[in-house]
Parts: sequence; structure tokens; C-alpha cells
Amino acid sequence: MKELFVFIKKEFLQVFRDKQTLLMLFGLPIAQIVLFGFALSSEVKDSRIVVADYSKDVVTTQIISKISASKYFDIQQTLQSANELQTAFKKGTIKMAVIFPANFANDLQHTNKATIQVIADASDPNLATTITNYITQIINDYNTKSGIATGQPLQIIPEVQMLYNPELRGAPNFVPGVMALVLMLVCTMMTSVAIVKEKELGTMEILLVSPFKPIYIIIAKLTPNLLISVLNLFIILILSALFLDLQVKGSVLLLTFCSILFILTSLSIGLLLSINAQTQQAAMMASLMGMMLPTMLLTGFLFPIENMPIVMQWLANLVPSRWYFIIVKKVMLKGLGIGSVWKETLVLLGMCTMLFAISLKRFKIRLQ
Repeated sequence: MKELFVFIKKEFLQVFRDKQTLLMLFGLPIAQIVLFGFALSSEVKDSRIVVADYSKDVVTTQIISKISASKYFDIQQTLQSANELQTAFKKGTIKMAVIFPANFANDLQHTNKATIQVIADASDPNLATTITNYITQIINDYNTKSGIATGQPLQIIPEVQMLYNPELRGAPNFVPGVMALVLMLVCTMMTSVAIVKEKELGTMEILLVSPFKPIYIIIAKLTPNLLISVLNLFIILILSALFLDLQVKGSVLLLTFCSILFILTSLSIGLLLSINAQTQQAAMMASLMGMMLPTMLLTGFLFPIENMPIVMQWLANLVPSRWYFIIVKKVMLKGLGIGSVWKETLVLLGMCTMLFAISLKRFKIRLQ
């Protein structure tokens, strides 16, 4: 029995000496609790909306005040024209619009009935359904309290319109997210073993003495993976059109260009991992765990970015798939052009250039 306790003590000491094991044992559970319990929430709060009040009476002012006081909404501004409203939806700066028609209070006073137009961006159907339910609850609560106060039953009816996805299908939100996830993982995983495999096989010396410049070696390593990824892109688009009835509403050429830019960014990440890794297994694990979780959690297709803490929102800006996800939704679902996605395109271009430059520099250092 004494020998058993000695071995148990030895194993405890071994565990506590291994910092990586301690990080997995204690750091991973803490990180998961913080992420899924605090940062990542399915509850929708502070959704950006606009209000168009064409009546400007006491009733509309009271309803707007109730909406503004709710934790679920953040009223950005008050619009007075349909063009401004359409522009705001196309830019993605708002999730919903609440429109009060002219003579709203007058209709409610004489007929005890009035309508409010509610327009939601249904490119994310789950979010659109949730916020329209919130606004309906606020209006129903106002109906009940006003009816008790006046002694007359009031009926304010929200007329809901879903933009870009009137049938509330899941595919318009699912497909862009899958495109970002698949291309990111495939590109990084394929490229992450490109350089480290040469080192493990002992063929790096041949490359060292060859007349090829380092940039030629890098281009040669990336080209097959680039072509395969582009082929995967078109396969996804074709399957989406045939089986999910989800066609590209915007420019296919623009979507292809932005996709190639995202693919090159992902390949640069994989290349950087491959240059710094010591084994193929380490490179694969780094690409899988290091890219899959940020792509799933910080892209925006599973959890709304706006609901996360400020720190998480800043971190989300560093994830290339977040910007690509926005581009795909705007081009593929809303049919917008380069004028609406130039910002996201420039961000991807900057990330791609920076990552490729770092990879090239690191590759030169490792060859010397």
C-alpha cells in the first residue's frame, strides 16, 4: 500500500510539473464557462433599429419610448424617407425598422384599431424572428395597459415584413457560414503541413540547395491548394442552387474575387502555421483548433456579434471569416455590389498581404 501512495504522489507531481496539462485541466473549463455562459448568448439584446414616425402624436411617442427603454433594442436614428431606410438595410447597419403611418393616433381614437409596419432583415432568420417577437410583445403590452386605462379595447396590429428571406428559411444564413467555415478549415489544414512535411521527410535540404527563390517555393506550395479551394467554392454554390434553391443574387464575379481573396488569406495563415510548427501533427492541431473555434464563434452566423462584450467584438474583427461572412451575405443574399462590400474587401486584402509578408519573412529566416 505504501508503494501505491508513492506512485500516486509521483503522478500528482508529474501532472503539476506539466504546464500544458495544467492549462488543459483548468484553463479549458474556465474558458468554456466564460465563453458560453457570459460572452456567447442566444439572447438578443441591443439590436440596432430605426423608427420612422410619420404621425408624431402622443401615442407614437409613448410607444417609441417603451421601445427605447427596452434592453432588446438600440434606436439608431429616426428616418423620414424610404430611400434612407433601404440604404440602411443594404449597409447592414440596422436589423429592423418600425414605421408609424400618418394619422396613427386619429385612426386609433376613432376605430380603436391601427397598424404599425415592422420590417426586419431576415438574412438571419433566427434573429429576425426573435426581434419581431420582442416588438410584438411590447405592442401587445401597450394595448393591454392602454385598454385598461381608457376602458376601451385597443388593437394596434404590427404588420411584419421580412426582407431578403420572406420564407424564413435557414439556408440563407447557413450557407454563408458553411462557406466561411469550410474554406477556412480546408485551406489552413491543407497548407499547414506543406513546409513542415518537407522538414519531417528530410527533403528541405534539397529545397535549400535548389536554385528556386523562397517565394517560388511558397507559390508552388499554395497553387494546388488554391485551385482545389476554388473548386470547392463552386461546388458549394452549385449544390446550394440545385438543392437549397439559393442562387447568387449579386455578381458571381465579385463573389468569386472576394472568395479567392479569403482563400489566399486562409492559405497564408496555414503557411505561417506550417513554417513555425515542428511536426505535421502539431500543425494540423493548431490549424484545426486555432481556426475552427474562432470561425464558429466569432463569425456571426451562430451568435450575434453585437451581443458579445466589447473585448469579444474587438477579437472578432481579427477573424478573417467574419469579414468574408458579411461579404457573402451582402452579395449572395442581398444582391449588393462592390460599393457595399469595399470596406470588408479592403480588410481581407490587408490581412492577406500582412500574413503573406510575415510568412515570406519567416520562411527566409528558417532557410538561412
